[in-house]
Amino acid sequence: MATPNPAPNPARNPAPARLPLIGIACDVRQLGAHPFHIAGEKYIDAVAHGAGALPLLVPAFGAGTDLHALDAVFAPEALLDRLDGLFLPGSVSNVEPHHYGGPPPLPDTPADPQRDATTLALIRLAVARGVPLFAVCRGFQEMNVALGGTLHPRLHELPGRMDHREPPEQPREVQYGPAHPVRLNPGGRIATLLGSDSAVVNSLHWQGVERLAPGLIVEAEAPDGQIEAASVTDAPAFALGVQWHPEWRWREHALSRVLFAGFGDAARARAAQR
Repeated sequence: MATPNPAPNPARNPAPARLPLIGIACDVRQLGAHPFHIAGEKYIDAVAHGAGALPLLVPAFGAGTDLHALDAVFAPEALLDRLDGLFLPGSVSNVEPHHYGGPPPLPDTPADPQRDATTLALIRLAVARGVPLFAVCRGFQEMNVALGGTLHPRLHELPGRMDHREPPEQPREVQYGPAHPVRLNPGGRIATLLGSDSAVVNSLHWQGVERLAPGLIVEAEAPDGQIEAASVTDAPAFALGVQWHPEWRWREHALSRVLFAGFGDAARARAAQR
């Protein structure tokens, strides 16, 4: 008589750990005759493989857009209930200055009001709820504005400041290549992750932090004194913004690897708790 198969033993065959779900904020871009919600492949790759997470593209569904009918589905609170982390990528657009009491933008300044309306609300809620947050370039500027800081729209026009823009005539590899050193705050989150108090980063931005938001602490500064990174003081989870682009060829750079790994570890910790 055949011996029946034994019942499965969960202790001997544990279920695989669930990948943390990390939301990536999208831009709104006009492609041909239609607007599209998009995120760069380099950001998706860095979140998926550098942070070891499942990326979820978050449309820019801010109030006052054509997507207002979806507000009940995509309410920020409901979205963050489902996420283990939030990633804010860079973009060619600027945060609109009315969000921080700045002067009117110059003509032809690229803007993305739908993204502004989406990310600024998500950042405040993510910080309040302890959802791991990693912000890059425009995302760092959004983080500063969302928490009460201001921006300067044209850093290269300030006396004594470096030109932080990428050289437009150079190929992409040069534009995203090493541009200047940064001094890391000893004992800060980045210095602790990297095990060093200095690094070299790329630089591709016009605007940057003018007044740091209350509740943020400087993590890195450029040689001209420009704030290049900050974290949320006493944050219960990873909550960090950097002005440079760590997603660019992140596998080749130790600083980029530890930043995405640290973000991924925080998202996995949240996933385990949930």
